[in-house]
Amino acid sequence: MLTKSIVYAVPLFLLAGASFAQEFPLTMQHTYGETIIPEKPVHIVTWGWAVQDAVVALGEAPVGIPHFTYGGDDNGALTWTKDAIAALGADFPTILSQSGGVPYEAIAALTPDVIIAVYSGITEEEYTRLSQIAPVVAFPDKPWSTTWQDTITLTGTAMGKAAEADALVAELEQFIADETAKYPQVQGASFAGIGGYDGAVSVYTAVDPRMTFLEDAGLTLAPSVAQLGDVNSFYYSLSFERANELTSDIYITYADTDADAEAFFGHPAMARTLQVRSGAIASMVGPELINSVSPPSALSLKWGYPEYIRRISEAVDKSKAQ
Repeated sequence: MLTKSIVYAVPLFLLAGASFAQEFPLTMQHTYGETIIPEKPVHIVTWGWAVQDAVVALGEAPVGIPHFTYGGDDNGALTWTKDAIAALGADFPTILSQSGGVPYEAIAALTPDVIIAVYSGITEEEYTRLSQIAPVVAFPDKPWSTTWQDTITLTGTAMGKAAEADALVAELEQFIADETAKYPQVQGASFAGIGGYDGAVSVYTAVDPRMTFLEDAGLTLAPSVAQLGDVNSFYYSLSFERANELTSDIYITYADTDADAEAFFGHPAMARTLQVRSGAIASMVGPELINSVSPPSALSLKWGYPEYIRRISEAVDKSKAQ
């Protein structure tokens, strides 16, 4: 099991004492139109993934966040979120159940000034109902496709901290560059992000922010990914019999348990692929590690990326040794 201890501190750009004025009311564009936020929000509810971490990383604690079954503790809280809120000295937010869809009454009870859902999958109907509670900032384009950078900057804008959000993105991009520079062999290496689901191989496309995140780090999404299926969705299913057509230097895979990973790679068709035969596999196992980089958030990035890129580098080494 991967365990880490990360010390969360106030970001450097906040320590510097900079004061960035942002005027309200402000208007934000998104996939369902535009939202006017009349004044700087105090009570913030987040919905979807990663948004709560952007709020906390920018120095504030939301009043309500989603329950995270995948990668969360028994209460549905993520390790890095808990640690960072504790570092702020703030009360932990109310955790909102996702089991029955959007919990409108529970959100309304928190009397939010804004609901930020920039990395989510809310429907237009859900957006309309939530807008009766407070101004809602939805995702800019397709559901579940907002990059980690845009998740931070859009959240920061809604909070009245656009400049601070830009500075945070720059700080994290430098962290990625510094960690990646430790493994120069990964630059330009081609990869396919895959997993096993419903009796087939799930292949993740360029729509998936996890894949664009790795491209930003200098890897190349294998051309075969676009050649073998529908690239308009964040993933498509490929029969095991065609797995050998998914050519790449390495596979990057995601599995909840070691047993799941072994069963996936033990399928005869997968076992015959060049990547599996040569060991050119970066296998991410366990909900916490997977959640930290799928894609990363403003807080999880420093928690998970060093291990992520280390495993990728080992897979690239094996690919080059074949």
